[in-house]
Amino acid sequence: MLFMVIEKFRNQNGKAVYRKLRDAGRGLPDGLKFVSSYVSADLGRCFQLMETDDITLFQRWIADWQEVVEFEVVPVVEGKTTREALTPML
Repeated sequence: MLFMVIEKFRNQNGKAVYRKLRDAGRGLPDGLKFVSSYVSADLGRCFQLMETDDITLFQRWIADWQEVVEFEVVPVVEGKTTREALTPML
């Protein structure tokens, strides 16, 4: 299952986040797959597409990063998949 992870850098401190990333890596538990990420121009937020079938892996990962990041995890589906699912109903 795909998830959009919206990270708000605490105090808009992108440097603290990238310092932790440099020093410790992503720290993803096995089974939580990083797909891609995008950072806002003001260095205040990051949007990460991730994949897993076990939501508890997010809980373990978030617990390790919550001192520098506030998280929102949103289950998502590709637009074409949604379109295909809704086509018979249109």
